[in-house]
Amino acid sequence: MARQAPPTGQLLVLGIAQAAGFFVGALLGRWLGLALGWDAFGSNGYDTPAMLGILLLGLGGGAGAQLARAWHRRRYGAPPP
Repeated sequence: MARQAPPTGQLLVLGIAQAAGFFVGALLGRWLGLALGWDAFGSNGYDTPAMLGILLLGLGGGAGAQLARAWHRRRYGAPPP
């Protein structure tokens, strides 16, 4: 038996929530990196502080997207694979 697809509105909410979560998480990662002196967009090239700043950007964005996905799962149930 085929699994029924969720309503389009729920998928739209999931996409918007993940995009917003990624953006906010990356912004928080950027600000944390700047507070620690790790400027991801510094003019010194790819030195160690810049790489650590890029790492914080990625971790923050990924964490924000995962938090948004967890929120959606609690509210609507598991999304399609």
